[in-house]
Amino acid sequence: MSSHGQQPSELDLRGTPCPVNFIRCRLALEALAPDQRLQVDLDRGEPEAMVISGLRDAGHRVDVIAEEDNRVRLLVTCLGG
Repeated sequence: MSSHGQQPSELDLRGTPCPVNFIRCRLALEALAPDQRLQVDLDRGEPEAMVISGLRDAGHRVDVIAEEDNRVRLLVTCLGG
């Protein structure tokens, strides 16, 4: 089933330390079907770098859709990885 047109699930991980934020992202993605999306809010710096690289390494598509001084918003497309 395609998720085209559906709103992405949301996960606010601001204030969540590494590696807990990455683990919570992976768990949320495991509940999604391929091509479904997860919107993730993270703190800038190490959380941003670790989560983006980890999710991409796991085979998911990660797009940065908003950036502010202290946070970043990602749109992660579950690719079944």
